[in-house]
Amino acid sequence: MSSKPIPILARRIFWDVDFDKLDYDGKASFVIERVFERGDVEDIRQCRRYYGDEKVVDALLKAKFLPLATLHFVSAIFDKPLEAFRCFTLRQSNQAHLPY
Repeated sequence: MSSKPIPILARRIFWDVDFDKLDYDGKASFVIERVFERGDVEDIRQCRRYYGDEKVVDALLKAKFLPLATLHFVSAIFDKPLEAFRCFTLRQSNQAHLPY
């Protein structure tokens, strides 16, 4: 268990889980992915401060899904190529049919 104070995040990010019972250390990947997907700038700062960039980047690189805008955002701020992200390579191998 971390001795650092928990990050102050917006409750709306975790609308579908019990926010008060959120396990910040045990479910770090879930928290990081959710913050980058649904959080604002301050939420992202809090997340990076709490976990550190190394852990944040590791979780995002291994994520099964990130929205395309989020993927481009994290690729740019952490200077990682899109191809390094698992969700990008999964998306490339599972292309949807074009809607006609």
